[in-house]
Amino acid sequence: MKNASSLVITISRQLGSGGACIGQQLAKRLDIFYADREIIDRAAQHFSVLEKDLASRDEKKLSFWQSFIRTYAAAPDTYVKPQTLPPSDHELFQTESEIILRIAGERSAVIIGRCGAYVLRNHSNCVSVFLHADRAFRKNRVMKLYNETEEAAEKIIARSDKERALYHHAATGQEWADARRYHLSLATDKIGVDRCVECILNYLTLRG
Repeated sequence: MKNASSLVITISRQLGSGGACIGQQLAKRLDIFYADREIIDRAAQHFSVLEKDLASRDEKKLSFWQSFIRTYAAAPDTYVKPQTLPPSDHELFQTESEIILRIAGERSAVIIGRCGAYVLRNHSNCVSVFLHADRAFRKNRVMKLYNETEEAAEKIIARSDKERALYHHAATGQEWADARRYHLSLATDKIGVDRCVECILNYLTLRG
């Protein structure tokens, strides 16, 4: 990498655990780049698709029917309108990985999701964090942030956990929520979102 001494903090998180809030606070406190939507935006430019179309794929595998249609549409005797096919899971993972590596090589940054801990596992100054919380805490945050009912929040969380676990395993061969994969694993409901920021900053000081 061009600048292997740059500090990069990767945050993998359960939906509703406060990952974006913690990541933004860390980036502000450390005065470093915050990379979340930036990754999707760059990937969308690469594939020449709308950013909102890739945002809907965030850390999710293509469904069976999406994969089937994509494969069938690529047959030689089938006409395909330009730029209508979604990138495959592998293509999207590869492109987002290249973007993450490029960001880490250019500057210090906080990188949210997208298998960042795995992608930057060989970076010499990377700190990987996994944020989790109990279901009640997460459900309450999702209800407030997205103005959802309790029932809807429960379904959103269950779907998100399943999709992220499947995506991470398919992309890396590893278990998404395995604490052994990360330098720090923090329960945001027990510690508090703001104090998790302090925990991570203290860890950076302790590690030297």
